[in-house]
Amino acid sequence: MKSIAIKTLGCKLNFTESAHIERLLKEQGYVFVPFEQEADMYVINTCAVTEQAEKKCAYYIHHIKNHFPQAKIALMGCYSALRKNELQARFEVDIVLGSNNKFELSHIIPSLLAGDSPKSTSYPDNTSTFIDSYSLHERTRSFLKIQDGCNYYCTYCTIPYARGHSRSDSLSHVITNAEQIVANGIKEIILSGVNIGDFRTPEGEGFYDLLLALEKVKDLKRIRISSIEPNLLTHDIIQLVSKSEKLLPHFHIPLQSGSDKILKQMKRRYNCDLFTERIHFIKQHMPHACIAVDVIAGFPGETEEDLQDTYAFLERLPISYLHVFPYSRRPGTPAYDMPNQLSNHEKSHRAKMLIELSDKKKLAFYKENLNSVRQVLIESTTKQGYDIGFTENYIRVKIEHTPKKINNIQTVRLNTIDADGSVIAERIEG
Repeated sequence: MKSIAIKTLGCKLNFTESAHIERLLKEQGYVFVPFEQEADMYVINTCAVTEQAEKKCAYYIHHIKNHFPQAKIALMGCYSALRKNELQARFEVDIVLGSNNKFELSHIIPSLLAGDSPKSTSYPDNTSTFIDSYSLHERTRSFLKIQDGCNYYCTYCTIPYARGHSRSDSLSHVITNAEQIVANGIKEIILSGVNIGDFRTPEGEGFYDLLLALEKVKDLKRIRISSIEPNLLTHDIIQLVSKSEKLLPHFHIPLQSGSDKILKQMKRRYNCDLFTERIHFIKQHMPHACIAVDVIAGFPGETEEDLQDTYAFLERLPISYLHVFPYSRRPGTPAYDMPNQLSNHEKSHRAKMLIELSDKKKLAFYKENLNSVRQVLIESTTKQGYDIGFTENYIRVKIEHTPKKINNIQTVRLNTIDADGSVIAERIEG
């Protein structure tokens, strides 16, 4: 049987969709091999969020053409959706698919690998429909896609252009997928999408209603919410999580800047006051909650004062760690043409400052949790004899290995912080 290798760039949603496509192709009998090995066909699921992601795509294409010139190459995803004609002309790949029609790959590959010439190397991408997906390649947790697209059009972001308007799965179909995931023995589901807080069905059911329904799925032990906009993270949702035995006290909330001036230029739908209120409301109801925050360093027009405002704002907030991104200038976005663009050196310098703050925040959060009792889902075992997993509030834990504990939830006490940043814990019997 023909072999396929796949490389996924970008976000967890991309990984979710790649896993789904891989599963469809395996059902057709194709064999998957590591991307570094020789294969009959290479698939790259692309990303358009940063220039670096585009450079990686070009690197992998050149690598394939240099080492495996007879292999077929398919590009799919957000970068492909935005630059399909350019990519085809520049790299002469065999197939270019967008963000939605990537799921047609399983229908296109058989004839392509049989040696038939495709009718077209670039197919129309219909981003008006929702296509579901979920991952099963991890033994303990699954990423479940519930929503796609975005209506926000932040001035720095390409995603609305690549993935189209916001659209959601039906509530009943999400539940069906969740039940199938659980039937495969998986304990934890991470809800994924572009803007999951914007989940809404034609019947008017929103994200809060979805969480209520997922709580009722039999044998589903854990539900983790991925990135959610602060204006969509309502008090009702926070209170529901605080009272739930399944919804985990872990929030990933994009801020992007601690300057209201910059937030306005980004066309974000909140200000620093609203963000502050949401953080304190979470901590009021869940003092042990983990809160991760996204920040962009070096947005056009960001002054030294704006940077210091952002640093001070984040420093005083009770958050757990940061995801820091140097601003990446994306063609086709309003921010691309904004004046006062910063140099790459300056953006990197500012990002480094914020990363150092993140390290301090994470260490403080871990220290606050020492001597506490937590629930850990064991995910893997190291060669050094540790079982590895994450607590409900997303602390990475190392426990002395016990046979047959992978994909089991263990009660542990957090003892000390190891040199690698993990927390060493001990099992509590019973």
